[in-house]
Amino acid sequence: MTLRLQPVQVGTGSFDVDGQLVFDDDLLAAVLVRLSEVHEDLAGMWFLEAGFGLVGTAHRPTFAELDAAQTWIGQRLAHEA
Repeated sequence: MTLRLQPVQVGTGSFDVDGQLVFDDDLLAAVLVRLSEVHEDLAGMWFLEAGFGLVGTAHRPTFAELDAAQTWIGQRLAHEA
């Protein structure tokens, strides 16, 4: 498994537009969005806007940095093997 990030602008309907598409090889696994200052203490953190397959979850976590998000996504995807 190789995770690859691609910067993207996400139309969330709020001020949170800076995002990253997360691919597992060539398959889209998740969409991450950087939280804006509207979220006060969470500003700058990364939010799981959408997860697909094994990355999908009702509880969508936030991450302090992209590396932590990638680790979490990789762990979810590892359960497939």
